[in-house]
Amino acid sequence: MAEKVVVGMSGGVDSSVAAYLLKKQGYDVIGVTMQIWQEEDRQQREENGGCCGLSAVDDARRVAQRLDIPYYVMNFKQEFKRRVMDYFVEEYLAGRTPNPCIACNRYVKWESMLKRSMEIGADYIATGHYARIARLDNGRYAIRNSVTAKKDQTYALYNLTQEQLAHTLMPVGEYTKEEIRKIAEEAGLPVAHKPDSQEICFIPDHDYAAFVDKEAGDRAPGAGSFVTAQGRVLGEHLGITHYTIGQRKGLNLAMGHPVFVTQIRPQTNEVVIGEAEEVFADTLYCDQIHYMGMEELTAPRTVLAKIRYGHGGEQCLIEKAGADRVKCTFSRPVRAVTPGQAAVFYEDGYVLGGGRIIGVSPAEE
Repeated sequence: MAEKVVVGMSGGVDSSVAAYLLKKQGYDVIGVTMQIWQEEDRQQREENGGCCGLSAVDDARRVAQRLDIPYYVMNFKQEFKRRVMDYFVEEYLAGRTPNPCIACNRYVKWESMLKRSMEIGADYIATGHYARIARLDNGRYAIRNSVTAKKDQTYALYNLTQEQLAHTLMPVGEYTKEEIRKIAEEAGLPVAHKPDSQEICFIPDHDYAAFVDKEAGDRAPGAGSFVTAQGRVLGEHLGITHYTIGQRKGLNLAMGHPVFVTQIRPQTNEVVIGEAEEVFADTLYCDQIHYMGMEELTAPRTVLAKIRYGHGGEQCLIEKAGADRVKCTFSRPVRAVTPGQAAVFYEDGYVLGGGRIIGVSPAEE
């Protein structure tokens, strides 16, 4: 009997081709779209091409019909609201810049969907991520870079568990985006030329601050002061939720030269402004450590570390800095160390683990 795999189908070309490839490989494939969008009117439905809009259901269903596989919609609204949207708001209120895709991958796309899939007798779940899964010589599973650096999505998958990885398939990681579109076209999939979604799916208008302020209600931070590191007031800002580390545009400060956000202080509702060189740092600290390719960090280790999704990575030494904390010392300074983002550690193209960035000092939060 063929092994059963539930494919998370977002209505995009990547997950559609994942379902196609797995069926071709002989798996018993079931297509599933996660219903996680909270409210959506007709206009939003037409505009929102993201992975959690109702339009995704229409496209995914058409692909499933073309592939002749069963297709279902699973409701994960509650899990998504609690694990992703609420987390997103709380992190911004705390002066951090979160990555909601990392939370969604770990707690919704994997934890919730895998549990539901196992309950209906599946052996695996699968996604259309540009990443691969390998079993290392030490017996542990690890996410491995995809064949295409341009689309590589390993950064947002660093905190998946060993149990989750053991029951996951990622067939798209063996191909480039161009190859995936060609496969979709040759297979007659109706989404072969569908554009990629770029925005955070639950904020299609890109206005993060307005979303956070609306969700926070009377807890939303109002206007406050732009200050120097020494405390000199430079002007008034719109609220800390409008800013992130390294930001230059939209500050509306007449300083006569470019200046940048170097720190956000939620306790005092201040945004610290500095010069270009102050945005660079050669150390950072992170917490909420998750190990993947290694079981534990027992001694200082030199790795490649990425500090945001689009970061190419920089060599650094990682070492323990107390319980559930790691210090990263970079061989060259890195730009815009941003609390709330992830620092992800790689070795030979495999994810060793990672953690949430606290800041450039262990006591920054």
